[in-house]
Order: sequence, then structure tokens, then C-alpha cells
Amino acid sequence: MPRKLFIRCIVLLAYFVVGSKARAADSAKPTAAAPPNVVVFLADDAGWGDYGHSGNKMAATPHIDSIAKNGVSLDRFYVCPVCSPTRAEFLTGRYHPRGGVKGVSTGQERLNLDERTVADTFSSAGYATGAFGKWHNGSQWPYHPMARGFDEYFGHSAGHWGEYFNAPLEENGRMIRTNGYIVDVCTDRALAFLEKNKGRPFFCYVPFTTPHSPWAAPADMWAKYKDKEITQRGTEPSLENVDETRCVLAMLENQDTNVGRVLKKLDELGVRENTIVVYFSDNGPNSIRWTGGMKGKKGTTDEGGVRSVCYIAWPAKLPPGRTVTQIAGAIDLLPTLTALAGIERVAEKPLDGRDLTPLLKGEDVDWPERMIFSTWAGRVSVRTRQHRLDDAGHLYDMVADPGQRSPIETTDAETALKLTAAVETWRKEVLGTAQPGPPGKAAGKKKGGGGANAVDPRPLTVGYREFPITMLPARDGEPQGNVKRSSSAPNCSYFVNWTSTDDRMVWLLDVNESGRYEVTIDYTCPEADVGALVELSCGDGKLTGRVGPGWDPPLNTDQDTLPRPHGESQMKEFRPLKLGVIELKRGVAPLTLKALEIPGKSVMDVRRVTLTLLD
Repeated sequence: MPRKLFIRCIVLLAYFVVGSKARAADSAKPTAAAPPNVVVFLADDAGWGDYGHSGNKMAATPHIDSIAKNGVSLDRFYVCPVCSPTRAEFLTGRYHPRGGVKGVSTGQERLNLDERTVADTFSSAGYATGAFGKWHNGSQWPYHPMARGFDEYFGHSAGHWGEYFNAPLEENGRMIRTNGYIVDVCTDRALAFLEKNKGRPFFCYVPFTTPHSPWAAPADMWAKYKDKEITQRGTEPSLENVDETRCVLAMLENQDTNVGRVLKKLDELGVRENTIVVYFSDNGPNSIRWTGGMKGKKGTTDEGGVRSVCYIAWPAKLPPGRTVTQIAGAIDLLPTLTALAGIERVAEKPLDGRDLTPLLKGEDVDWPERMIFSTWAGRVSVRTRQHRLDDAGHLYDMVADPGQRSPIETTDAETALKLTAAVETWRKEVLGTAQPGPPGKAAGKKKGGGGANAVDPRPLTVGYREFPITMLPARDGEPQGNVKRSSSAPNCSYFVNWTSTDDRMVWLLDVNESGRYEVTIDYTCPEADVGALVELSCGDGKLTGRVGPGWDPPLNTDQDTLPRPHGESQMKEFRPLKLGVIELKRGVAPLTLKALEIPGKSVMDVRRVTLTLLD
């Protein structure tokens, strides 16, 4: 071998030896772990007893149950009696009254703008954030989810939604007509979000619409349950509507299938191992059905009204099949998820929740006793690990008497007094009152100045350049004169019975920016009533226009599996009426829609007014 070639071979051999040693040394150095992804599923109106993992032998929820089997189950997990308060507590880690959420509609569901959300925190840490489904904490910017830390939003911002098949849904501020069952459609969007953001950490929030009524399940799922014998019955079986129970089971099997689709996508993307998956519900069951013997359902502050499943899996870090017996709640999810992800919360307001990480990991820690408070319609109940003091002041030993059948406040007066004092302190601090609400009165029954149907005094925000479209649905407005809502439940209702020039529809606005706003009204009107002259005014701004053409579609009576509950609107197809352009000045003023001329029997039915800031 020539001398030059021999020397070159020696040099190359030395290079590879030294290089391999350097590479080996580099690989031995510790590397920063990739931040975990987060997927949060939230059921709507599902009870603790609706799942196979809870012992329901009729439920088909294998994918949801797998989250518990492959992760941690929080066995005593407490949410709120109704929807929007739980969502606010999950978003902030704070009791919902602190954030201004005091109802489920007419603006009362809005989360105060000085609250920062879990999505704000994950977005600030560089995560892609998306929400797909039912929001229920404010519709108009900056209450909108895309102003609360989410990069993307698809779904419905209201609580109850009246169309589950081919529903009109919001896509980043614009309404579109979808094709398919609402849970499938929203899950499709969540899957697209995961695919799009597979190269970066993501926070994906999937708040399902089911099994909230209306009772509408896909036909293939209903076929499995419509004749099924219901062998596990509710605590008050004489009050159980068995067909509604069957429909809930069908709706939840569909939901379970969609959870499975998301879990499969995480596997396909190769990120399941490093993804934290959470599943819980927002309140107790929305009908009388099996709860394992617990007292209460949705709307009550008893155990059955506020206990939910909560499953948390993270294959890379959390033990499979673990059960946590200490009490926990929706207020704990934000501090827990941020701690697990190793990121700092961006908010400054004090938390009510705790970081559950030591319990999830099974660490040997001295976990301090705590109290979790539940409130709705002026009623307050408090839970400790062993006891519940209900909203009537009765004390129960929840270990010995989980069904709340035998009150013990007379035999354990010391505990009763202690918890009663705690409730009074909490009332003053969180609710701002020491007086309980009327016993047995549910929110939403009160007329006039209170209740869930009263329009919130906070004005509706309009006119932001970053989000120029503002939708003003009927649920957020106030009907005056003969005008009324299409149902007693404001969510997903529309204004009807507009028959007089004395009638009004009013939305109190806070206009952020003066300018020209395009006005569109979603309406229906029989051909015989076409031609009414209407006026929209706000401050000095006025706009008039004629109603037309005629559009009088039939009600969507073919969507429901079972008759929808009394008080829920039967929906129909609305069309846009472009009224024109109005000048609005910055400041607070009522937006009023009235008729100047009515040639027919009525003016029109109105689902929403949409204002778009032009310049």
C-alpha cells in the first residue's frame, strides 16, 4: 500500500474512533423531556353511573373506561350541579361565582374578563390550543373562546343546542351548516387539529354535547338500545323514563366511539405515550337513572348531582389502574395539568384548587383534609372526605351512608356546627351573602329581576378589530311587548310573536370601537307577512329596512329520537336578511329592533342579529 494512502487510512480511522466516542458522550448527557400533549374530554349531563367503569352493566363505554384502566381514576371527584359553572371552574381552577358565572344563559354564563384560563397558560407556554364542541362561558369577543387562550374554535358557544343532525355550528366566528351528527362532526375537527399540530405540543379541549337533551341519537346506536331491558334503575325508579335512559346509553356509546377515534389518532401520530388524557362530566345525570344509589341528579347539590367520573392517563408518567380515594374536583384540574406539564400558570388570582400530582403518582404524602363546596340557585352543600352537609343543613356520613338516607346532625352536632360555620364563611367570601336562597327553588323559575332567564346586567361586547363579527342571539336579548322566546329555555331559542309596533327586541351593547357595522338578521317570515318595515337603533345610529323575501320553513320534527323535553325549542332553518349598515358610537347603549309598519299578521321570527365591523 502506498505510504500516502496508508497515512490517510490511519487519519480516517482516528477520526471515526474519536467521533464515535464524542457522539457516545453526547448521547449520555441528559436531554430535556418533550413537553406532554394534553387532551381533555368533557361530557355534558352524564352522571357518574353512566359508565362501565362505574359498574353500569348496560353501558358500552370501553374507550372511556380504558382511560381509567390505563391511568388514574379520581373516585370522589366533584363538579357543579349544572353546565357552565363546571366549565368555568375547569378553565380557572377557581369557584365559578368568583369569575362572574351565575347562570346558564342570557349572558349569566360569561366568565369575567379579568380571569385567565388554562388555555391562556398552555398557549403562553407555546402549545397549540383548540376547543371543539360546547363552550358555554361567553359568546361575544372577548368572552369568546378564541379570546380566552384558544387558537381555534369550532362548535356552539351556547349551552343547550337544539339541532344534533346537520347542525349550524360556529367556525372561528362564522356560522356554517354541517353534515352529520354533532358529536361526530366536532370530533372530526379535533382530529384535524391533532394532525395539523403533530409536530408541536398541543392542548386539545373536546367538550361534547351529549348526553344533554334533546334526545337524539344516531340511528345505528338507537337500534342497539331501543328495546334493551334496563335492569339497573335509578334511585327513584317510579320517576325514571326508561326510554330516556336507553337514549342516554345510545348517545354515550356514540360519544365513546369518538373518544376511541381520538385515542387511535394519538396512537397513529406516535404521541399517545406522552399525552395526558382527561375525561370527566359537568354535572350529575339529566334524568332519573342509575347512580349507584346516590341521592340527587343534575341541578341538585346532593352527591348524585355533583359527583362525576374523572379519569387521567399519561402512559409515560402515571401508573395504570390506580384509584385515588381522596376528594377532588374540577377546580383541581388546572393546577394539576400545569404541574404535570411543568409550566407556570399565567394568572395571579388565588386558586381554590389543588395540584393532585402526588395523589396521581401514588407518592407517600401527608395529604391535608379539605372541603369542597357546591352551589346553585342560592343553595350550598359542602363535602369532606367523610361527610356531606346538604343545602338544608342535614349532615350525612358518606362512608357509612353514601345514599344520604340517615342524617346525623343530632348525633354528631360538633361536625354539623363546624361545617355549617364553614358554609356561612364560604357564602360571605364567595357569594357575598350569608343568606341561603329559597329552599327547593331551582334557578330559572324566577321571573323578572332574577333567575337564570333574567338578562345579565353586563352589556354585550361589540366592535373588536381582531374579531369583527359579533353575533347577538335571541337568548342574550330581552323581549318586550308581545314578543317572547320560542321556549322557556333561552338557549337555542328564537324570538316569536312579533305582532305590534309596540313590540321590541333589545340587546344592551358595549361598543368597543366607533364605526360602520353591517347588519344581518337570521329570520323566517311567511309569504303573506312579507314587507314589514323594521328599524334598528343604537344611540344616534339608525337603520331601516323591509322584511323579505318570504321564508317559512317547517319545524325540524324529524331530528329527535324521543320527544324533546318541555321547554326546548323545536328548531327550523333560518335565512340571513341583510338589513344594511349602521353607524355605532363607542360606549354603552341599548340596541333596539322594532317595527314601524306591519302589513301582515306578524313581522318575522328572529334567531340572531349579527354585527360586522367594516371600518
